[in-house]
Amino acid sequence: MFQSAAKTLSVSRWILLNVRHYCKKKTASTLRVSEALSATEFGEHVKVRGWVRSVRPQKANLFLHVNDGSSLQSLQVFADAQLNDSLLTFGSAVEVTGVLKKSPHHKQSVELEADKIHVVGKCNPLDFPFKIKERHGLEYIRQFPHLRCRTNAFSSLLRIRSEATAAIHSYFKENGFVHIHTPIITSNDCEGAGELFQVEPSWPKTEEQENFFSVPAFLTVSGQLHLEVMSGAFSRVYTFGPTFRAENSQSRRHLAEFYMVEAELSFTQSIEDLTQVMEDMFRSATEHVLAHCAEDVDLFHKHVTPGHRGTLDSMMKKKFPMITYSEAIDILNHSTQKFVFPTNWGCDLQTEHEKYLVKHCGNIPVFVTDYPYDLKPFYARDNQDRPRHTAAAVDLLVPGVGELCGGSLREERLDLLSARLEKVGLEDTYSWYLDLRRFGSVPHGGFGLGFERFLQCILGVDNIKDVIPFARFSHSCVL
Repeated sequence: MFQSAAKTLSVSRWILLNVRHYCKKKTASTLRVSEALSATEFGEHVKVRGWVRSVRPQKANLFLHVNDGSSLQSLQVFADAQLNDSLLTFGSAVEVTGVLKKSPHHKQSVELEADKIHVVGKCNPLDFPFKIKERHGLEYIRQFPHLRCRTNAFSSLLRIRSEATAAIHSYFKENGFVHIHTPIITSNDCEGAGELFQVEPSWPKTEEQENFFSVPAFLTVSGQLHLEVMSGAFSRVYTFGPTFRAENSQSRRHLAEFYMVEAELSFTQSIEDLTQVMEDMFRSATEHVLAHCAEDVDLFHKHVTPGHRGTLDSMMKKKFPMITYSEAIDILNHSTQKFVFPTNWGCDLQTEHEKYLVKHCGNIPVFVTDYPYDLKPFYARDNQDRPRHTAAAVDLLVPGVGELCGGSLREERLDLLSARLEKVGLEDTYSWYLDLRRFGSVPHGGFGLGFERFLQCILGVDNIKDVIPFARFSHSCVL
């Protein structure tokens, strides 16, 4: 009897194991499109989810291209015509189950033979603003900020942006910088330009509740001063986050909300300490993007900004030259070009001046140093030179954009800094800033890089609104 029971148990276990094996074999593994496209083993039963980029029904067969945002290239799906569905349209969301096979076509290495296609979300192609066989320009898709991530160009931009973000963080980590989360709400105006968004509570004010923070508070225009605090304990720090300008501009160069990469270095000896980091970071991040987003970058250089790849390659091959502000003014004054804005010594360089200087220097990035002292904020180090009084400040100008980076050595000498703050009536406001010079101050400096302008530079995109997921500018805050 015990033998019979044991035999029955063994048979039952054998059946259970085989059922489990059969179920495991039949369960489809879920792959991203990029994973399916890079597959080298075929015959696997898989599931892919994404959005339909094209539909081509035939008498006996059905062909789809499905994309989930993981790559520029879509996965071709073919199936029996019986799997066609009236809901299966361009833009619809689908879940496709089938077998990966080697493609007989030279334009693709993999395709998915579907045995099941489930429409997860329908899309009416008549109402959808993007059409299947049309190539839409950046200006057109900008009208649909809630939908433009569905287009090839903007999905490529977002992958490039993500990879560029990772590249910048990687550069700083590899070079010994500590990442600091600087505040978005602040009580200081770092730039001194007064273009600030003031933070106000939504509840009705009373006399006792005039300010939520007891002092006026604003959205940050820069994390620099907070980085300077940290540079009193760390020799290399950086931050990477949103910054805000209440600038009433509709230009192609400005946004009300944008991202800044800012770094601060202690124990600096000269402006070259800063320019070296600026140039190294630019090259490192660009090389990373070109290596990891080759297809996406090529889409821009071939179809959106044709001819820009040559400019970018030239930038990467040559060392960035350096000129002084005084030399820049001499170059502008000897130019035959007619400028809208004057070019006398002491003027602030305008975009037209910056672009001309870049072309004059070979259409590659160029550093301009030693700006007039009166043009720079209170924290810029006084060169104490005469008769032309300058500050140890530097801008990096790049093709097609103009200013990409701005930085300076900081005034570490307490007496000079205190005198300048007193002159502009800010000594009490920045008493804490003076304390930094009283307790273990060292020569230091830093810079900020506009992240969106960096993307414009490497891709050749003319309008800054086309390189950020959701553009914020005057009279426009959609979504």
